[in-house]
Amino acid sequence: MSTRTESARLRTALRENGLTLVFAGLFVAALVGQAFTGLAIVNREQAAAALAPISLARYITSSTFAVDVAENWQSEYLQFLLYVLVTVWFVQRGSPESKVPEAAGRESDEDQLVAEHARPDSPAWARARGWRLSVYSRSLTLAMGAIFLGSWLAQSIAGTTAYNASQLRDLQEPVTWAQYVTQPEFWNRTLQNWQSEFLAVASMVVLSIYLRERGSPESKPVGTPHAATGVEG
Repeated sequence: MSTRTESARLRTALRENGLTLVFAGLFVAALVGQAFTGLAIVNREQAAAALAPISLARYITSSTFAVDVAENWQSEYLQFLLYVLVTVWFVQRGSPESKVPEAAGRESDEDQLVAEHARPDSPAWARARGWRLSVYSRSLTLAMGAIFLGSWLAQSIAGTTAYNASQLRDLQEPVTWAQYVTQPEFWNRTLQNWQSEFLAVASMVVLSIYLRERGSPESKPVGTPHAATGVEG
C-alpha cells in the first residue's frame, strides 16, 4: 500500500473523528493544567506549614486530586444522563435541543426504525425483539448512568480519604464512608457542581431558541423562525 494512500486514510480518519479528537485534546490539556495548578496550591500550603513539598506523581495519586477530578466527572455525566432522559417526554417550543411536541414520548417502532421497521444497515440489536431491543433502546442512558454512579462512588471514596487526612491533622476522629456521605461538606461540594450543570443546560435550551451559530448542529439555521422546534443547522 502506497504512502500516499496511507496519508489519505489518515487525513480522512482525522477529519471524520475531529470533534472527538478536539475535545479529547482539550480534556487532556485541562487535566494536566489542573494537576500542575493543584500541586502548586498544595505545595504552597505545605510551605506555610513548614513541611516539605510533594512531587507531581504523589499529588496526582492522592485522594485530594482524585476527589476533585471525580467530583467534576460525576456532575457532568449526571447532566447528560438527565438530559437524555428528560428530553424523551418534555419539550421546549422553538429549541433545536427539543423534539417537536407531537413526538414527545418513546415514539413508535416505525419512527424509531426498530424490529420489522429496521433498515438493512440498522444495528443488529435494533432489528431484534425481546431483551436485546429493550437494552439497546436504553443503552445510552444505561452507559451514562453507570459512569455517573462510578464517578460518584469514586468521589465519595476519595473524599472520605481526603476528609480523614484533614481530620487526623487536626487531631480529630476519622469518619466512615457512610458518615462522610451524610456530611454537609460532601453535599455542599456536590450540589455546587450540580446547580451549575442544570443552569448551563437550561440556558442552552432557552438561548438556542433566539440565538444562532451558523453551521453548528447545536443551532437552528440562521434564518429559521424562533418558533421552529427540533430543527438543527
